[in-house]
Amino acid sequence: MHRLVPVASKEDVHPELRDTPIGFLLEYHNLNREHEAYNRAQLLIGMCMDHRKRLHIPDNFAYIIRAGGANLRYSEFKVSYAIAVGGVKSIALIGHNQCGMVNLAARKESFIEGLVQNAGWERDLAEQHFMNFAPLFEIGNEIDFVLSEANRLRLRYPKIQVAPLLYKVEDNLLYQVKEK
Repeated sequence: MHRLVPVASKEDVHPELRDTPIGFLLEYHNLNREHEAYNRAQLLIGMCMDHRKRLHIPDNFAYIIRAGGANLRYSEFKVSYAIAVGGVKSIALIGHNQCGMVNLAARKESFIEGLVQNAGWERDLAEQHFMNFAPLFEIGNEIDFVLSEANRLRLRYPKIQVAPLLYKVEDNLLYQVKEK
């Protein structure tokens, strides 16, 4: 976690993010900035589907795509829509610590058993499902993944500001991720 930069004041926000929608996101969430009224989304937030995370942001401030591990690879049309039709110029990519998409192999048996017990699947189909899809959704390390996904999005959308962030579930705060 030595690659995380806390935001305890507006001055802690990286200079290139200050007074941008991503900087405002950090201020709204971490610093309790007073909510402004928005008529349209200012940015796209890509974040994990994990139930332990809740952002403190104004209504209409952001499009939000929730996907396991904040992996937007399979939501790219939605990203393009937010940019092309929604007009957003910024993407905040928010990973989080203690992510279930890290080390999926360790969860193989509980995943299979959960599908058998909770969804009524046959064991062999549940195992096949895991083996087919786990490699697509495994993210490795949360920080490394959010950095690589931010870089991938920057290459795909070169005019869009993309910031990798991390949500720590222990304190419910957003952190900037050091990129170099």
